[in-house]
Amino acid sequence: MKVTIVMYHYVRDLERSRYPQIKGLDLELFRGQITYLKKHYNVISGYDLLDAVRLGHPLPPRSLMLTFDDGYVDHFTNVLPILDRERLPGCFFVPAGCIRESCVLDVNKVHFLLAAVEDKGEIVEQIFRLLKEADPDFSEEQRRECWIKFAQQNRWDSKEVVFIKRFLQRAEPVARRERILNSLFRRYVTSDEAAFSQELYMTVDQIGSLRSHGMYIGNHGYKHCWLNSIDQEAQQREINLSLAFLRDLGCVTSEWMMCYPYGGYDDSLLSILRNSGCKVGLTTRVGIADLAAHDALTLPRLDTNDLPRGADASRDAWFVEAAGEFSVGTGT
Repeated sequence: MKVTIVMYHYVRDLERSRYPQIKGLDLELFRGQITYLKKHYNVISGYDLLDAVRLGHPLPPRSLMLTFDDGYVDHFTNVLPILDRERLPGCFFVPAGCIRESCVLDVNKVHFLLAAVEDKGEIVEQIFRLLKEADPDFSEEQRRECWIKFAQQNRWDSKEVVFIKRFLQRAEPVARRERILNSLFRRYVTSDEAAFSQELYMTVDQIGSLRSHGMYIGNHGYKHCWLNSIDQEAQQREINLSLAFLRDLGCVTSEWMMCYPYGGYDDSLLSILRNSGCKVGLTTRVGIADLAAHDALTLPRLDTNDLPRGADASRDAWFVEAAGEFSVGTGT
């Protein structure tokens, strides 16, 4: 059984937002894409996918599941009304820590830093300046090595953007990296992190409203860290805290779904998940999920950018793969 799993993050009226440069999906394009997906796929819920994995329940042809990561208020104010109107289910994966503690996730600090500064080279220079301040012996050779290590262009971003993202999310030691990120966030975005957090993420009541509308609420860790970069004890703590948050929301946590922050996982984490009742895990690996071929704890997803956004767009190569033995020409 195949299922196309689509990943979303920010969904907003970008032109009228405070940060129009944020890497998100414009609301009108989201509406168009939802119309396209509804026309060509059968949209299933997270509960449907869990039942297919747990019990072998069949899925309809051209199954598709909508996933929304990171708990943004966009998902309540912009996404929910559209899904309700179209009578479509969605899955929402919330990192509990940002809501429990009114903090801004490191990943979002990086996003808004990039959205606030037009010249990405300026951020790069500020990073190296702060590195030099922290370590006066930081050399030009170390600078070149650092650049080579982190500045690797990908399918979405320039080398400068990739460097900023990877350095501010992965560089060691952690304490120094966090000091640099926090300094840049205060300088270019805001010094009131708690207020920014409360504007950016959903409240507990809003998440509860999603659930009451039939949406699936899943696990996205507690602090949205790279779960494959921490030890087993820290991994267990992340899972325990996030499951406690879901239980407080009234979610079932005996058999549940995990969405890996940054797509990061390892064998240690998979063992913890299996022992904790996790039945489905979603990665950021690009592809169509095949329940007969893939480990249910490491299913691939597509990004919203991989699929057409126009309501009347032609069916693309991903549709052909998802349709399998079904005829593209007949629409059946």
